[in-house]
Amino acid sequence: MTVRISASEEVWAVVDPVLIRQALVNLLDNAADAVGENGSITIAVRLDGEAVTLEVADSGTGLPSEDMGRIGLAISPAAPRTVYAIIEAARGKSGFFRSQNAGQSWDRMSDHVAGSPQYYNELVADPKDADTVYSMDTWLHVSSDGGKTFSKVGEKHKHVDNHAMWINPDDTDHFLVGCDGGVYESFDRGATWGFKENLPITQFYRVTVDTSTPFYYVYGGTQDNNSMGGPSRTLNSSGISNEDWFITVGGDGYKPQIDPSNPDIVYSQWQYGGLIRYDRASGEIVDIQPQEEPGEDAHRWNWDSPLIISPYSPTRLYYACQRLYRSDDRGDSWRAVSADLSRQLDPNSLEVMGKIWGIDSVAKNMSTSNYGNIVSLDESPLAEGLVYVGTDDGLIQVTEDGGESWRTVDQVTGVPRMTYVSRLEASVHDANTVYAAFDNHKNGDFKPYVFVSRDRGRTWASITGDLPEREIVYAVVQDHVNPKLLFVGTEFGLYFTVDEGAHWVRLKGELPTIAVRDLDVQRRENDLALGTFGRGFYILDDYTPLRQVSEEALGQEAILFTVKDALLYQEKRSRIGSRGHAFWTADNPPFGAVFTYYLKDGLKTLEETRIEAEKDAAKAERDPEIPSFETLRAEEEEIEPAVVFTVRDHDGNVVRRVTGKREKGIHRAVWDLRYPSSQPTSLKEKKDLAPWESEDAGPMALPGTYTVTMSKKMDGVLTDLAGPEEV
Repeated sequence: MTVRISASEEVWAVVDPVLIRQALVNLLDNAADAVGENGSITIAVRLDGEAVTLEVADSGTGLPSEDMGRIGLAISPAAPRTVYAIIEAARGKSGFFRSQNAGQSWDRMSDHVAGSPQYYNELVADPKDADTVYSMDTWLHVSSDGGKTFSKVGEKHKHVDNHAMWINPDDTDHFLVGCDGGVYESFDRGATWGFKENLPITQFYRVTVDTSTPFYYVYGGTQDNNSMGGPSRTLNSSGISNEDWFITVGGDGYKPQIDPSNPDIVYSQWQYGGLIRYDRASGEIVDIQPQEEPGEDAHRWNWDSPLIISPYSPTRLYYACQRLYRSDDRGDSWRAVSADLSRQLDPNSLEVMGKIWGIDSVAKNMSTSNYGNIVSLDESPLAEGLVYVGTDDGLIQVTEDGGESWRTVDQVTGVPRMTYVSRLEASVHDANTVYAAFDNHKNGDFKPYVFVSRDRGRTWASITGDLPEREIVYAVVQDHVNPKLLFVGTEFGLYFTVDEGAHWVRLKGELPTIAVRDLDVQRRENDLALGTFGRGFYILDDYTPLRQVSEEALGQEAILFTVKDALLYQEKRSRIGSRGHAFWTADNPPFGAVFTYYLKDGLKTLEETRIEAEKDAAKAERDPEIPSFETLRAEEEEIEPAVVFTVRDHDGNVVRRVTGKREKGIHRAVWDLRYPSSQPTSLKEKKDLAPWESEDAGPMALPGTYTVTMSKKMDGVLTDLAGPEEV
């Protein structure tokens, strides 16, 4: 606590400092409780006859005395004792403050504060000019007079919603800005901007796949970057580029749905229930959001409202706010098939951080979603009219007659009451079975909750199994072939189970640790599409091998899984050319026939086997066996083991041999549908091919039926391990 003593020269001349010290002890006991350890007190000393009077005056800090919310701070590199603060406070006390004595006292410079302080309210000080400071907000602002006035920097051809900024300490006209649209760079203090378009960092709330041929499309709704779609594969050898994608509607995007009978018809959303029908062929957009009837309560749309197409008619839609709507003509008209299905609670009556806050509290009802609405929705593909609804206040509602009557599940045993129902997934194998996931992280509960009901929601059982304790579950889907094969998208990744939740296995590969917010299965291709919140889309191509996973199967030395039919076509030449490294492309799936295989132990060289034995001896505190000269020579002369796939035509003639990884685990190898190169073998390795050169390749194989056999090559001898499988 900082104490300042104020007295006139006349008082100082006659008052014994000991008297002041004694009076201070009595006063500070009470004053300290009022201002706190880091507060500041100004004490006025007055002389009343022979007595000394001490009075606590205004604190003089200049900061709001009301409750404060989010605070942004910045220390000026040009004048380190100059500190800026942007403060959200109650009752109109928000504003911009400056201290020139390292925070001992503050001056209110202006009323400037971010439009949504809980989302922005961050500051960046200019490295060279102590009076210049930038404010993160929807529009990037700058002050050149210490915060007295602010103006927009200028963001033509740049996305808004700014959160991070770096200023070049050697050239303060040069800076990088991170915003909801990505990363932008300016060399002229915001007059013009360059966009870093090669960063795959899109935040997708939802993902949906369509049935387009020959390659299906993937659609998703993004955080503040539109709803969009693009191909899962292209004819270009360089892969899928940004120019292959197209926007269906703007704003924050959510669950798209695609007409299964006509993939050109795409339904897209934006926040709080905006809904359109988009025609991919013509570009036509039609607003089809259902409206309230006269006298009805206003719609309470969720930020991420649920939308489905009925499996019984491609023209039938279901869409939900606090009530469920149905359209039978692709959204041209709607009718409500339920009353309000939420708990109908007043949000102001609910405790936040353990108490109910007054109407003048910081950010009361500001930048918050509507409460008491439907957030998950599905219809059974095996029982028309059996519809499941989940709400943000923890209810599951069930109708078995298309909305004529409803049954309420107030709480699932094992799930805290009023927990957000993040997903409902009707089984594709059993009309009575439905899966549910719950998300309670807003109450400080990060546990995974995955449940199943086998009686249309009347009773529930946990299938959370051995999911990690802090894996919030956002999405769950069931395989359309194996009823016990399920996938869940969680806060930190993707998991699958082959025993309906008794045990879960994390799928890693090249998938980063990232929130997987949504999942969708492309049944024709047996692909699993992932919408991640920060790394774009991921697709697990042909997950059919997971249907064959079991303890018994994995006990075998090797497995060659069923081979998916390969598409034969001529890839176009790479379009990257000389466009530089900023030209972004995502990899296509491998071209050709993909062989998925499993090795229980892998194939080890003599040297690897010896080193492994030496490590085991060290762990057991035994002396290692010293190899003989002959053993070391054998290691040196050994032909490295290999996994070999032999492709044969219908008559049994060898078409191609392809090698694969020899380490233990599950791997994939690819035959590019070609015969071996007709060029003579060269012992020189080709490196850094010119743009007009290509790898030596043989002629394409003709369409037809082929077989593949998996073998191991040890000491130059081939031994069959698995197969043949049809290609």
